[in-house]
Amino acid sequence: MQAPAPLPGPLAGIGRIATGAAALLLDALLPPRCLSCGEAVDRQGGLCAACWVKLTFIAPPLCACCGLPFEYEAQEGALCGACLAAPPPFARARAVLAYDDGSRPLVLGFKHGDRIHAAKSYGVWLARAGKELLADADRLLPVPLHRGRLFRRRYNQAALLAQALSRHSGVPATPDLLQRHRSTPTQGGLDRQGRHRNVKGAFRLRPGQSAKEQVTGQRLVLIDDVMTTGATLAECTRVLLRAGAARVDVLTLARVVHR
Repeated sequence: MQAPAPLPGPLAGIGRIATGAAALLLDALLPPRCLSCGEAVDRQGGLCAACWVKLTFIAPPLCACCGLPFEYEAQEGALCGACLAAPPPFARARAVLAYDDGSRPLVLGFKHGDRIHAAKSYGVWLARAGKELLADADRLLPVPLHRGRLFRRRYNQAALLAQALSRHSGVPATPDLLQRHRSTPTQGGLDRQGRHRNVKGAFRLRPGQSAKEQVTGQRLVLIDDVMTTGATLAECTRVLLRAGAARVDVLTLARVVHR
């Protein structure tokens, strides 16, 4: 399909003015609030200074595989002890934030508190943190919810993140390619082995040849809100690799940092 021609200069200017006016109207009707605590801020999708300084953004040096931040300088390509002992099935995992007292209100508010407007900002953060993963990615796949849980929650937070990231990165998102066909108890309170047993066999590719074709030979990025032990993401990865994916990476808004 041929791309639409750019608007002439005067019309483009009018478009920018209209966009700015719409933003001012939105701010008047819905004053900007901190994504974490709800205090007034200067722009939509921002954080107040008090909440910002509580966040721990993950940056190098980190494990080349799972993305665990190192507490010391390390050579490029260095792996953490866990990945050396038992490499995960995914190629690389990256996250925006450490999941701690600072980021927990953001994640839980987005996941359970209907703060879905935050997805736009989180998409920008994910694009920045996952730049190396997205450089040659073919498709974004959100970790799916079972239909029962989706009905109760009304939205899949991972799908919202994938769609927001797609708009910023240009990598297409396919929210229904993976399915959670078996309902499982919550992972909370389970140890690492229990989490792996809990999700074993819970995911599948969407039935039909078209789903297989969208996976075979593709470089895929799984999207989720939090990586704890990585059990859910590992199980999804195994399904995709068995279906013929060339590579599976993982990108999350936050991750638990085990030392």
